[in-house]
Amino acid sequence: MGFFSKILEKLGIGSASAASTTAPPAAPPTITASPSSDTVPAAPPAPNPIAMVDVVAQMEQRAAANPQKLNWRTSIVDLLKLLDLDSSLAARKELATELGCPADLMGDSAQMNMWLHKNVLAHIAANGGNIPQALLD
Repeated sequence: MGFFSKILEKLGIGSASAASTTAPPAAPPTITASPSSDTVPAAPPAPNPIAMVDVVAQMEQRAAANPQKLNWRTSIVDLLKLLDLDSSLAARKELATELGCPADLMGDSAQMNMWLHKNVLAHIAANGGNIPQALLD
């Protein structure tokens, strides 16, 4: 399991808890036999949308319950701490490598952290996390 998968797991994205937030699957279409030859087959069922997980609510709840004043909206270290994940430089470098951080940013931890924070939020959004656009810009 990759480091980013651990983030998704902690947020309940892609798990049974996230699946419970989706609408139940539509009933399969019924095809009625007709004596005429111009019977039109029923349309296939619409695909289920990705379950949206309210990441902001989860993170705000975690931040409120945490004795430290952590700002997950701007800090990758604080985001990882609120998810009870390793936030060490080595762990962040592992995550940055997994997400494809440019090599020129890997040597500067501040630049890497800014890149990493933005990309982690974008990847969470791409996997069904409801992230406000303001945090993705």
